Amino acid sequence: MVREDMKLDRLHRVIQLAMGWMNSHLHQFIAGGESYGVRDPDYDDMGTEMLNEKRYTVADLTGGEKRKFIYEYDFGDGWEHEVKVEKVLPPDASFKHPVCLGGENACPPEDCGGIPGFYNFVEAMGNPKHPQHEELKEWYGGEWDGVRFDLNETNAELKRMKA
Repeated sequence: MVREDMKLDRLHRVIQLAMGWMNSHLHQFIAGGESYGVRDPDYDDMGTEMLNEKRYTVADLTGGEKRKFIYEYDFGDGWEHEVKVEKVLPPDASFKHPVCLGGENACPPEDCGGIPGFYNFVEAMGNPKHPQHEELKEWYGGEWDGVRFDLNETNAELKRMKA
């Protein structure tokens, strides 16, 4: 849950935190045929104009309940998330930071290779006899618990952010 007046650059940070990612790749929000993000000169030849995400809010992308937009992260791995506004609440001065209302399972690790790479990662990490098990375990930094999600831990991290 985030405030509708939250700027998109901050929403990006909320999503990064919730996913356990490290903000080491480009991203964009897509809504109404427009792209919002941080302009990168290396990608100027892609032909897509990028609107500055620091100037736009969640409300600018959605315009109300049940509206959707896309958050894309790591253009190489291609993580594309459909974000849906479930409910718009009236302004509340006591709402100081984003809140995660629920979740399940571990998020894909950063740089695992998109959906196909993640499926391979899950298979290899779950089978000690898999030919890539040890290599991926070392790359990841130890064992991986695919069902781990800690709502309290996530919210403790989010609490460090202001609305």
